[in-house]
Amino acid sequence: MAGSIHGGDDEPITAINVTPLVDIVLVLLIIMMVTATAIVSKTLPMELPEAATGESTPKTFSVSIGQDGTLALDAEPVTRAVLQTRVREARQKDADVRAVIAADGRVPHASVVQIIDLLRQEQVTKFAINVKPSDLK
Repeated sequence: MAGSIHGGDDEPITAINVTPLVDIVLVLLIIMMVTATAIVSKTLPMELPEAATGESTPKTFSVSIGQDGTLALDAEPVTRAVLQTRVREARQKDADVRAVIAADGRVPHASVVQIIDLLRQEQVTKFAINVKPSDLK
């Protein structure tokens, strides 16, 4: 018998012991889960120190289009003109402005395209469409 404690057999051990591999994978999984929740959690408001080599994070707008076509910018109801003005002002301060567009599923496609066009007119070319993940795979 391979690996017996009696040592009577001279056969080589050919079985692979996967127990240490499973232990390592489980430890890595736990580390990943803990760090992922730490990264996703909200940060506390605080006075950050300045650094000459520091980089600012890009401004990200959240643009919502309601079922009735109403617009909201960062959960605040706005008109198209106000939306365009605020995006323009943010773009003048920071060239790397981004947007996340969340539209109700019943909103006409044209409304979403108009908002994308408004963002692109203000040179905001980095945007994402917010969706609800599907359980089907």
